[in-house]
Amino acid sequence: MRDELKVKELKALIKELEKIRGRHTELVSIYVPAGYNLNNIINQIHSEQSTAQNIKSKTVRKNVTSALEKILQHLKLYKQTPENGLAVFCGNVSEKEGVSDLELWSIEPPEKINVKLYRCDQVFVLGPLKEIVREKEIYGIIVLDKSEATIAFLKGKKIEILKNMDSIVPGKTKAGGWSANRFARIREGLLHDFLKKTGEIANSKFKDCKDLKGIIIGGPGPIKEEFAEGDFLDYTLKKKIIGVVNTSYTGEYGAREVVDKAEDILSEASVIREKKILDRFFSELQKDSGLAVYGFKETLKALEAGNIEMLLISDGFDWAKVEFKCKSCGKTFEKVLDKKLIDNQRCECGGELEILSEKTVTEDIIKHAELMGTEVEIISTETPRGEQLKELGGIAGILRYAN
Repeated sequence: MRDELKVKELKALIKELEKIRGRHTELVSIYVPAGYNLNNIINQIHSEQSTAQNIKSKTVRKNVTSALEKILQHLKLYKQTPENGLAVFCGNVSEKEGVSDLELWSIEPPEKINVKLYRCDQVFVLGPLKEIVREKEIYGIIVLDKSEATIAFLKGKKIEILKNMDSIVPGKTKAGGWSANRFARIREGLLHDFLKKTGEIANSKFKDCKDLKGIIIGGPGPIKEEFAEGDFLDYTLKKKIIGVVNTSYTGEYGAREVVDKAEDILSEASVIREKKILDRFFSELQKDSGLAVYGFKETLKALEAGNIEMLLISDGFDWAKVEFKCKSCGKTFEKVLDKKLIDNQRCECGGELEILSEKTVTEDIIKHAELMGTEVEIISTETPRGEQLKELGGIAGILRYAN
């Protein structure tokens, strides 16, 4: 669970680092692979410091050498390379020429880093970190009938629509005779062409996905079986078909229905496990059984009492413990609140507030839950039920016994 939280935090940090642009090639990225001797990296940085003295621009030279020195002092805090390696980013992030605002980010990733890298550029090198957070649980979805087809990925808990297509296959005719037979042949040919086109596009979207675990085909009529049994998919992809399910719809709704109907097929997938958890929570909530609690204060109260069997935390939950100081009366105080409300806070005297410190509370809550023997689940906002949990405050619990 802690790794899932680290992945969530790492994704947010990658987004933050992606926005940073150096005025020159002065942003330093360093990756230390797992098991690598940290002293070798320190020696390399000393060497890079000497090389940086040759940079012609005085400003760039100062920014690079300052960044290297800051990284050097940071690395000396470690006795050895962390278990999964280390990534360090440092540079002057000031948007004003000649103004120094040197920032450093140090990351011990949730998975092993296998690359050794030193780079000085106008952007930070984030490829190895993006590989770590890349979704590796991927299924292909094809939902179709004679009128339309939708091709999608199920990436973790998110459905990503890749292509929607309408067909030109006409409906069946009731007329008899030679014309009806001719019409049926034309219709059959158009349907074959449509299925062939669907297969070609699915091939192009799925074939290069190295993490594709399987393909599920769905639809409201018999066309899905014809597609699954025919030679419309590349043989390497056809071998990955793990199920064919009936749906009432095509399109995006149909793709979601495929996932719902494929619970047995996708029993090991995180999206199905999460669905079952949320179904249980909302069922208890709807029954008013006293076995479900939501909202920050109510959930934390139940957690402190040791009454939460399973703690549900939305990946959109973003609360922090903030220490404020009033600019008018000088009073200092702490408050735990949703981060998006921080800027709207005022002192009791009406004065503006200065933020002295700010710390996200999610990890502390998870640590406390684990000490209480509580199971913790991070819930995605990529599903309707997940979004509903976020709207309930982003934190909830299934209780051991009724209140």
